[in-house]
Formats: sequence, C-alpha cells, structure tokens
Amino acid sequence: MSNDDSLDTPDSMTIIAWSGDLDKLWPTFILASTGAASGMDVTVFFTFWGLFPLVKDDVRITGYDAMTKALAGMHAPGFKKAKLSKLNMGGSGAWMMRKVAEKNKLLPPEDLFAICQEMNVNLWPCQMTMDLLGIKPEQMVEGLGEPVGAATALQKMAKSDINLFI
Repeated sequence: MSNDDSLDTPDSMTIIAWSGDLDKLWPTFILASTGAASGMDVTVFFTFWGLFPLVKDDVRITGYDAMTKALAGMHAPGFKKAKLSKLNMGGSGAWMMRKVAEKNKLLPPEDLFAICQEMNVNLWPCQMTMDLLGIKPEQMVEGLGEPVGAATALQKMAKSDINLFI
C-alpha cells in the first residue's frame, strides 16, 4: 500500500443548501470555502428556503401572487436578516450568535459567501424553486452561476467525492 496522502484527499464536494437559517448558512460557507481552499472543486446548490439569503437586501418581497408573496414575507431576503433555526427569540438569538461569532473572529456568512465567490465556488440557484416561489434572476445577488435544475445538481453529486445536505 502506498503512503501517498494525495490519494486520500477528496477532489470535489457538493453541498445542497436548502435552509436560509443563520446556523445553517455558517457551516455551508465554512465547508465550501475550506474545501475550495484545499483545492477541491466545490458546488453549492441553493434550493427552497436556501435561496432567500441570495435575494438582494433591498428586495422586500418576491413572488407572483398573494401566496408566494406571503411566503417571501416570512423569509426576509439577504444574509443579514437570517434567523436561527432554534432559539431565534424575535431576532435576539441571531443577534447574540453574530456577536459571539464576532468575538471569536468567525466571519459572518455574508463575508464567507464573498470568499466563496472569490475562490470560484460554483454557486447554483435552483431554477425550479425560483419559478415556484417567483424569484427573478435580477432580484438575486451578483456572482451566482446560472440557475440549474435538480438533474444538473444530481449529475454533479454523482461525480463528487463528498455530498452534504445542509
């Protein structure tokens, strides 16, 4: 058996980001940026609630009818308004988590996202979710890949050494 450690190093990772919760955004972008820094080909496929952080901060409501607009109203756009999945406490939980992270020199998700962009992480919004929820490409932040469907995401996952669902 060879002692070549390069054989143990994964070459690629795909992350399915289905949640826009603050406590799920952090691991998504920490793992994506760490993988990219390690030389891996990294793809993040944003679907369902995971799309809302990618909506520009100045877009208040997305959607094409009362129901999709109501759903958008329940999920504030952008990274800075992301809630905690548990113990959000009207926003004070997210505020406390950001303060603890800052104290411990952990970059916020929006900065980690920018690092992922700089490191050429594939950032793919889900076309079907965009259509379903009425999110238009011009309402999304700059620097994303073209929207893709589940078949494209599955093809990428089939070739990835690591697949995560966050």
